[in-house]
Amino acid sequence: MSELKIYADNNPHQADTYTDYATISALLQVQGVRFERWEANAPLSDTATQEEVIAAYRADIERLMAENGFQSVDVVSLTPDHPDKALFRQKFLNEHTHTEYEVRFFVDGQGLFYLHLGDKVYTVLCEKGDLISVPAGATHWFDMGANPRFKAIRLFTNTDGWVANFTGSEIAALFPRLEN
Repeated sequence: MSELKIYADNNPHQADTYTDYATISALLQVQGVRFERWEANAPLSDTATQEEVIAAYRADIERLMAENGFQSVDVVSLTPDHPDKALFRQKFLNEHTHTEYEVRFFVDGQGLFYLHLGDKVYTVLCEKGDLISVPAGATHWFDMGANPRFKAIRLFTNTDGWVANFTGSEIAALFPRLEN
């Protein structure tokens, strides 16, 4: 189940928690964060290729590409048996920004986005069917957990793909990590 927690950025031990999709979407929209649910237009197997995954969500992908000028789309996946899972996890665990939207649609599995907006930290547990779009310039980080299991569609305007500008803040180390 998708979940939103809102913390004061100086209190990582107490949060307001929301699990209702409409409430999560509305609270994030106020912050300029898109949160949607998508459904595939065809069944997908666990071994679906990138092309099959993109085809199953083609209408939603094209809608976002037209609205936001995205130039490329791909599919990324990670499983608990990946030999570099700890390295990949560490890569995203520090607070950073991007010059473009960070868009992820979870075809399967889960991941936890942390958004440091003003004096609050919003944690958004995204699961199968969830799309999150973090605005350009928003400080955030991502945790896939120690045993990652996800398949996600990514959209980019930058032809270089994922490019982070790290803030140097230690805030990410203070907040609870994804336990999976």
